[in-house]
Amino acid sequence: QVQLVESGGGLVQAGGSLRLSCVASGSIFSIDAMDWYRQAPGNQRELVARITNGGSAHYPDSVKGRFTISRDNAKKTVYLQMNSLKPEDTALYLCFVNGRLGSLFPFASWGQGTQVTVSS
Repeated sequence: QVQLVESGGGLVQAGGSLRLSCVASGSIFSIDAMDWYRQAPGNQRELVARITNGGSAHYPDSVKGRFTISRDNAKKTVYLQMNSLKPEDTALYLCFVNGRLGSLFPFASWGQGTQVTVSS
């Protein structure tokens, strides 16, 4: 009932930048936290950024100071600005959104992901 579509990934050289977007659609009444995760082959999925519905952002040390998460509630969209990219940032980036449907039942949904590849 909730679809998430990511975009903005691609191939970039080390030190470059990318901006990811994730748009939510469906019978959404409200959205709580919006997250970006990443998963590299052979690795566990890791949280790289979270933004609450109040706008508070949280990052792990591995991306702090380089990545910035933001959201546009009217557009039901979350963004991830990634600067100073490193080869170790190479991964499939997925958004995760939770909130409430029009029926007020809670939802939690994953997108399909967008690939980010950083060359050295």
